[in-house]
Amino acid sequence: MTACDVLVVGGGPAGSTCAWRLVQAGFDVLVVDGASFPRHKACAGWITPPVFGALQISAEEYGAARSLQAITGFRTAVIGGRPIEIRYGRTVSYAIRRTEFDAFLLQRSGARLRLGRRVDALRRMADGWVVNDELQAPVLVGAGGHFCPVAHAFNPSQPGGGVVAARDVEFQMDAAQEAACEVDATTPEIYLDPDLSGYGWIVRKGSVLNVGFGRLGTDGLASHVAAFLRYVEGLGRLPAGSPVEWPGHAYLLRETTSRIPAGDRVLLVGDAAGLARGCSGEGIGPAIESGLAAADTLIAARGSYDGASLLPAYRSRLDARLGPASVRDDFARALSHRVPPSIVRPLFASRWFTRRFLLDRWLSQ
Repeated sequence: MTACDVLVVGGGPAGSTCAWRLVQAGFDVLVVDGASFPRHKACAGWITPPVFGALQISAEEYGAARSLQAITGFRTAVIGGRPIEIRYGRTVSYAIRRTEFDAFLLQRSGARLRLGRRVDALRRMADGWVVNDELQAPVLVGAGGHFCPVAHAFNPSQPGGGVVAARDVEFQMDAAQEAACEVDATTPEIYLDPDLSGYGWIVRKGSVLNVGFGRLGTDGLASHVAAFLRYVEGLGRLPAGSPVEWPGHAYLLRETTSRIPAGDRVLLVGDAAGLARGCSGEGIGPAIESGLAAADTLIAARGSYDGASLLPAYRSRLDARLGPASVRDDFARALSHRVPPSIVRPLFASRWFTRRFLLDRWLSQ
């Protein structure tokens, strides 16, 4: 039996950041993940500048040996409408490749790693947990994304709504595609569903293109993806030969999920806890912040990991880092209930409205 102080299930940004903070504090941390890193991760892959501050590294340091595309504007439209471009004249976000970003964070965590190992069995003991009948720890951190086995064991009924279903593909363009691609790498493209329950995106990262679509709820996703694809192809935004089969993934919104994030000797972080931001669906920032919040909670607990103390302490730290969860923050859903569809397109044809009520809200979080 291999023992450790904290067992982290999932090596993505949430798990690796939590492990990093704990290792810095002197904990013996073991991270287990079913994948081998570097690994592909379905994600548009943009982050805001505060992410680097939370990680205590500079953008320049990270970008010295990895893909890092500065974003200074956005091209937006309601699907079927006329696109507009909004320029900020400064860097407001960055595009990264998850295959590089996740591997970097996991490697720098300093934790012991068990990669390529699926978690198939969880067994509760009086003094902690046993995983796969070979790993033992007094406390678990579930960081395995929406389908994290720890999250599903701890929330067996999967309470709460707010599931966002998404499909996307990231691919290396060949020379002809790269020459034909008109997408500006500094200006990701965002295309809103007419009912404002989802949006599509095109993000260029040098010679790599990421295209995808996400929508609140799973009903009718395929038809919405098809409509988005027809629209951007009609605009000439995708080079010939771009993949049309896009892998899918899902996540929960913090504003609407009822997934319990902590209990006796268990903490959930990132998508395992359902922490994606309701307006944009952005999950990397919340994943990193929750990893730090979980680590600080465990450090302060001093070995006392009962749910009565962990849950309120962790929730308090999440609120401090992410702001209090509130359905009022979910601008897109609120707007879709108050504004008739017939005037959605004119609203988002306005540069002032789009910047003030959409982009600035996304970029400020």
